[in-house]
Amino acid sequence: MSYTVVIPARFASTRFPGKPLIDLFGKPMVVRVAERAALASADRVIVATDDDRIAAACASAGIQHVMTRADHATGTDRLSEVVQQLQLADEMIVVNVQGDEPLIPATAIDQVAQLLDAHPEAAMATLCHPIHDIADAFNANVVKCVINEASQALYFSRAPIPYARDAWAATQTTLPPGLPMHRHIGLYAYRASFLRIFPELTVPALERFEALEQLRALAHGYRIAVAVVDEPLPPGIDTPEDYQRLIARYSGSGATFLM
Repeated sequence: MSYTVVIPARFASTRFPGKPLIDLFGKPMVVRVAERAALASADRVIVATDDDRIAAACASAGIQHVMTRADHATGTDRLSEVVQQLQLADEMIVVNVQGDEPLIPATAIDQVAQLLDAHPEAAMATLCHPIHDIADAFNANVVKCVINEASQALYFSRAPIPYARDAWAATQTTLPPGLPMHRHIGLYAYRASFLRIFPELTVPALERFEALEQLRALAHGYRIAVAVVDEPLPPGIDTPEDYQRLIARYSGSGATFLM
């Protein structure tokens, strides 16, 4: 199997401006992410950015990068431009690794690519893990994924789904045993042919209200293969507080924190 990793990285961020260039033990975060992705079995790793500073950081580290437009509404739209620029073959699998995931396991990157390769009926593939905490079930920032018997996504939502009607009629303090509630992991594999189509798809109301771009694929009839893993991925860096926690965790061992 042949696949490409693309890491979208933009300088502008509402919660953490300049995030791709924050220092992680002597290297910018975008470089750390690319180095981690290079441990997977991908043919190549490419950073897609709209900022000259990020491009310069990649060039200094010997990391391949492409310049993309600044007006992309989603990371998937940015990947679509990369597919067009590089003229990737329709059958090429493209894995989207978020630029704020410096601890992402290489095995997970390989797994999501292999999952899509094993499901020719699917346009996309992704991962999820079981939810065990009732607080996560009712947390709108925790995206849930409902899966059918063919290991395909039926829906993604910020709401507590599937909803345990009888168990939660009296109290919503525990998760009933056997409830198949899963938290979505934001790691995607796409077929290049689908990425070419994605920007042309109309944005459905489901996507606008849930603020989940993967719903665009489902709303237009495309299938998403899903694998359930036992544990969540290591935390990413969404905010300055996340950054400080990571630095504190690896202080004194920063040179090897990615190994």
